[in-house]
Amino acid sequence: MSYLNMNDDKLLPTVVELNTLLADYHIYYQNLRNFHWNILGENFFELHEKFEELYTDARIKIDEIAERILTLRYHPMSNLKDYLATASIKEVSSKQSDKQMVIAILDNHSTLLKQMSKVINKAENSHDEGTTDLIGAYIRELEKSSWMLDAFTKETTSQLNESVI
Repeated sequence: MSYLNMNDDKLLPTVVELNTLLADYHIYYQNLRNFHWNILGENFFELHEKFEELYTDARIKIDEIAERILTLRYHPMSNLKDYLATASIKEVSSKQSDKQMVIAILDNHSTLLKQMSKVINKAENSHDEGTTDLIGAYIRELEKSSWMLDAFTKETTSQLNESVI
């Protein structure tokens, strides 16, 4: 029994999923840096700034995820070799158009959201409210960022679903 009033052994599945999320976030972060450095074209200023905003946010989340693992009394994964072996997100090429870069980021978001759902599932099973709360907030923020990036990929004549009122 830990100071968290949770069984350490029951937290292990949550920690495994958090470490996978940590690995995914590291590769996602590097993909964003790659795009930030290599963006070209008419959307340079807008996307250069957006990519920086996203990687700054990812850097903060990397630290928070690692600190959550430490709070749960486990060591976070902490080397690139393990991140590359564990992550579902893969490194991407910088030789892409601005729209392709945004689509790649959206694909990374989809992977992160799937992994976050796994973390939530394991955290709920072990009654780990702190992890559930942390990752729930990440999901909300990432969904909003994804909506905005998805809007960038659309034609101005695109339409949303009609209201069901």
